[in-house]
Formats: sequence, structure tokens, C-alpha cells
Amino acid sequence: MPTDVNRRSFLRATALAGAAASASSMARAASRNSPRPVVISSANGLTATNGGDVSCVELAYNRITGGADVLDSLIAGVNIVELDPQDTSVGYGGLPDADGVVTLDACCMHGPSRRAGGVGALQGVKTPSLVAQAVANVTDHLLLVGEGAQRFARNMGFKIEADLNTDRSRALWLEWKRRTDPAHYPDPGARAAAAHKVGLEMVAEGKIDPDHYYGTINCSGVNAQGDVCSVTTTSGLAWKIPGRVGDSPILGAGLYVDNDIGAAGSTGRGEANLYSLASFLIVEFMRQGMHPKDAGMAALKRIQTQTVDPRLLNEDGNPAFNVLFYVLAKNGEHAGVAMYGGKTRNYAICDENGPRHEPLEGLLSAT
Repeated sequence: MPTDVNRRSFLRATALAGAAASASSMARAASRNSPRPVVISSANGLTATNGGDVSCVELAYNRITGGADVLDSLIAGVNIVELDPQDTSVGYGGLPDADGVVTLDACCMHGPSRRAGGVGALQGVKTPSLVAQAVANVTDHLLLVGEGAQRFARNMGFKIEADLNTDRSRALWLEWKRRTDPAHYPDPGARAAAAHKVGLEMVAEGKIDPDHYYGTINCSGVNAQGDVCSVTTTSGLAWKIPGRVGDSPILGAGLYVDNDIGAAGSTGRGEANLYSLASFLIVEFMRQGMHPKDAGMAALKRIQTQTVDPRLLNEDGNPAFNVLFYVLAKNGEHAGVAMYGGKTRNYAICDENGPRHEPLEGLLSAT
């Protein structure tokens, strides 16, 4: 009899220990999969404050954790950057097109409601992200452009400014114009090559931030309930051909959100991103189980493979441009990746540990 009692006691203890271990394992797995509030963005989401003390990612995170709608919070955050005259990559004071006119693009996606909206080649409104949100909330459309977008903005009560240049953006345009057009429009091919060359020279001379030559801020966030949203806003490529619209206002390129999976957004050469619809691709890679970093790297490899035009390749046969992705999973895992990383390349984040920059990981080594 004592032997049977000992055996039953041993089996009971073993079963309890196994159940406890299983419960602990399930708890750890649940913890890994439970959403935690996080906001990520391109680097200017922490550096541009419009003269205040709070950055884009800080404001957005504070509002999200305070219970506000995720997209409303993100757009309030990027408004800081759009209104900051010192940031020449978006909104007021963004670097203008070849005619000296500031034209802006933006789009947003609201994961829980599956709503989205965008504007392209919009003039006169300092905060195009808010107009993009109005397109999502008020219309049955996803994208408005040019004069129609401006007319819509006016009808929605937005103030239309005569000129979004600042003294700084206008001075930079004048210098670019003097360097590129001393003989009043040479042949188009030579002019395009000269324009690009001068733009890169101004970057090398420190007159233009290298990340601002292509412009843009992307900002994505998730709350404790796992609601995911994202917004992208930009003044586009510096000195672009008037009418050019890049990837930023295009769903699947400038950003993409699936509330069941996560979000991805981009800065850098928009044409390369458009060819791949890489933000959509990244979210699909995450749907297959990839970590945000691996999904971003896979998209960069796709862009690398698809870049075959000799004028877009460097001496190593690799892309002669940069593309950067900011990737956020529904559970709060995140990554920043770039075609070319480096010590000065980073992205912004705000979570329970506060706001900070974290390094972007490069697919290729900068030469």
C-alpha cells in the first residue's frame, strides 16, 4: 500500500510540475505576442520639434498611451515636423520643385477601420497629412491630386497659403538654380544630369541633409489593443520635375498597414520603392512569419535585384541610391533597415523606455 501511495504522489507531483511549466511557457509566449504600445519613425521624428520640447514620436506615444486613436496621435506627431521650418524634407519649408514651388504628398492608413487616404502634388497646405486623413474620413476615394486636392482642402476648411517656401528653402533653390541653369536650359538630358549632380554636390557640401534630398517622414504606431496605423508625409525629391509624385502618397509603397499583421513605411528613392510596392511586400513577408528586420531586408534585396538600369548603379554594380524602411509588427517588434546603413543612419522610437534613436541596419556596406 505505501508503494501505491508513493507512486500516486509522484505522478501527481509530476503532473503539477508539468502543468506549471506549461502555464509558464504559455505565459511567456502570450507576453511575446501581446501588443505593447510603440511608435517608430524616420530619424526626423525625434530631431524636429518646431521650436518646442516634444518630438513627433514622443507626442504620438503619449497620446496613444493616454487612450487617443492611434492615427490621430501619429498625425498630431508628424504635424510637428510638417510645421517646422527647419526641416526641409516635409511641409512648410520643404525643398521645392525645379520651378521653386513647394508641392506636398501624404497618405495614411487606419488599421482598425481599414480606411486610407492620400494627396499628391498638393500646394498651399502646411499639413498635408491632415488633408490625407480627411480624404479617408470624408470621401469614398483613396487619392486626390493637384488642384483637385487643394480645392478639397479649401472646402474642408484648411488655410491655403500663397507660398510654402521659407527664406531657407528659397535660398537653397536659388543656389541650385544658379548652378544648374547658367545658360538658360541646355538640352534636357544634360540638364537632368547636371541637376542631379548639383543636388548631390550640395548634399556633400553640407547645405542639404542627405536624408532631406529625397525628403519624407514616415511614422507608425500600435497601441495596447494591437491597433496599427501609419502616416507618411513629404515635400518629395528636391528640385523635382513639376508634377512629379513619388511613392509617399501611394498605398503599398509609401506605407502599408494590415491591422492583423503590422505596418511598413519608406523614405529614400521613391521610384525604386514604387516599382516593388515594397511596403506592401514587407507586410506580406511578416504575414508569412518573418521578423520585421528580416522582412525589410527581403524587400531591399528585391529592390537590389530589380535595379538594372546602368545609370542607377554604382561602380560595384549595386544601387547608387538609398531606400529606408521602418517596420512595425502588431506585437510591437520593430526594425529600421536601409540599402546602405552606417553610423549616422538611424530611426526614431518611443516606447516604455522613452524616446531615442536606434541604428538602421544596412543591406549593403556604404562605400
